[in-house]
Amino acid sequence: MANLWRGLVIFPLLFVYGSTHDLMFPIPFHHSDKPIVEFKVPQFHGITSLVVGDGRSAASGDSDGSASDVSKDKDGSSKPLSQIDVIEAQTTFKGSWELFVENAGVSAMHMVLLPKIEQALMFDATVWKISKLKLPGPPCRKVEGTNQEDCWCHSILMDVETGKIRPLRIEHDTWCSSGALDVNGRLISTGGYNNGSDTVRILDIAPNSEWIEYPGALGNGRWYATQVTLADGQFMVFGGRDFPTYEYVPPQGQKNTRNEVHAFKFLVETHDPVENNLYPFVYLSTDGNLFIFANNRSILLNPNSHQIIHEFPVLPGGSRNYPASGSSCLLPIVLNPNENRKVVPVEVLVCGGTPHDAFNKADLQRPKVFLPGNTDCARMDITNMNSKWKITNMPSARLLGDAVVLPTGDVLLINGEKSGSAGWDDARDPNLNPVLYKFKGDGIDSKFTVMNPSKIPRMYHSSFAVLPDSKILIAGSNTNPGYLDNVLFPTEVRVEKFSPHYLDPNLAQFRQEIVVEQSDNQVKFGQKFKVQIGEGSAIEHAKLQVTIYSPPFTTHGISMNQRLIQLGIQEFNNGKIVLQAPMNGNIAPPGYYMLFVNYNGVPCRRSMWIQIRP
Repeated sequence: MANLWRGLVIFPLLFVYGSTHDLMFPIPFHHSDKPIVEFKVPQFHGITSLVVGDGRSAASGDSDGSASDVSKDKDGSSKPLSQIDVIEAQTTFKGSWELFVENAGVSAMHMVLLPKIEQALMFDATVWKISKLKLPGPPCRKVEGTNQEDCWCHSILMDVETGKIRPLRIEHDTWCSSGALDVNGRLISTGGYNNGSDTVRILDIAPNSEWIEYPGALGNGRWYATQVTLADGQFMVFGGRDFPTYEYVPPQGQKNTRNEVHAFKFLVETHDPVENNLYPFVYLSTDGNLFIFANNRSILLNPNSHQIIHEFPVLPGGSRNYPASGSSCLLPIVLNPNENRKVVPVEVLVCGGTPHDAFNKADLQRPKVFLPGNTDCARMDITNMNSKWKITNMPSARLLGDAVVLPTGDVLLINGEKSGSAGWDDARDPNLNPVLYKFKGDGIDSKFTVMNPSKIPRMYHSSFAVLPDSKILIAGSNTNPGYLDNVLFPTEVRVEKFSPHYLDPNLAQFRQEIVVEQSDNQVKFGQKFKVQIGEGSAIEHAKLQVTIYSPPFTTHGISMNQRLIQLGIQEFNNGKIVLQAPMNGNIAPPGYYMLFVNYNGVPCRRSMWIQIRP
């Protein structure tokens, strides 16, 4: 059985060049002689170190002494912006774990937190034809091409407070699919395997909603593809096995033709013999271009002209995308109180991955060889055409992990393993310890703090969600072709919650309460709006931070459309915070965000949902 599944995964790889070569056309690379915007890397300290007030930049601090390849001015000198010290609460708390649900019924290969209803959507793949939860009754799913019925559940909604589960029916295979939330909070899911590869699915947040599926809606099959939200709320989906192309996701009920599919030579050029460029990292930059990272290369693509306008330096040291599967995120976008910059700087973070031949060694070679994963973390300003990667090392190797952007702007590296590759039984050494990555620019203290470990390996096919109470929901892990128990790493259906450093019980006094009834929860671009917190008279403005967070669609170590923005505080008086909404969709695509009020580096007791509309 294992050999059969390996054949299903590897067979398409042997023909990828032949099957896609005719789709390609030359795409010229433009290397600009001048950066889009003048930007120098600033330095900050501490948990709430993202607060910016000098009007020149919003990116966080530069690398410590272990970093390399730091961008410098033409004269060779490094000129950071003025350093800002922000008072923070100190803690040595390394986090805590709790088992939230013993049996979710479904191993969460994919997960997203749905807005307003605060339920986590989890789903696996119908190809298994089994799970740990039966459907509540007929009709059962008809297995394509057979006379069989599949009466097992493959998709659930889980209440993140009570753990209550509602099974959902799904027909078209979601194995290794992609997705994003639209402006109204609905999940728009794309691609998958077999009959699901060209399918678009929609799940609403209205009570008792069920999946609506549109097979044949996409022009190409999208298996291991990445979906990105654009400034106007539209979606594009990139790549997928055998299809180095991209396309816009069509409106509901419509279908793309082959003429609406764009060939993408970059995905051919970055293809190793065993891929290493599936699930590319794709981010909407604050200048409106798309930053696309595949394997070890990255570019900026203009989504309107479909031209590559810049290629950044190669990131050395191995591959970062599936099946090498490092993790990545946008670092926080920090806005001034009266934001008027044409382009707001933003950095991308890429951590971990494997040597280029790790999948060959672990999956195709006998006996299996599990190569150590990468230990490096690299970051780069993607709005500066002169940027170079700034590289430092994590405390341990990590692949197939997740880069979680916390409400405070810190990054939590979680899940994954230390050796091997993505694939069935292709990894070893689960990395049980989350690592906190904080932005410090003094070059003295380490950026990384090893946190307390989980007891549950979270390896291939794990996922996460940031919760309204600032805890992290952790689920999934399945290195097996199906639901297997008597194996080295059993299929995982337990769900955990992790409480990060800021949930130290000794810091509870700093947790503020948002008065939702007195706060604005729907705003337009650039609009002033207010958020009311209780006991405002005792709050010091300098210790206050307000962030908004876009919940990502997470799968395979990739967090599609994860985005955290620190808003500029214009006024603060007696608990009333006056803020400016992001100026445009390049900074914050329209949709629902979780708004957090942080004080002394400690998030509020519960976030508030806010909808940003054009």
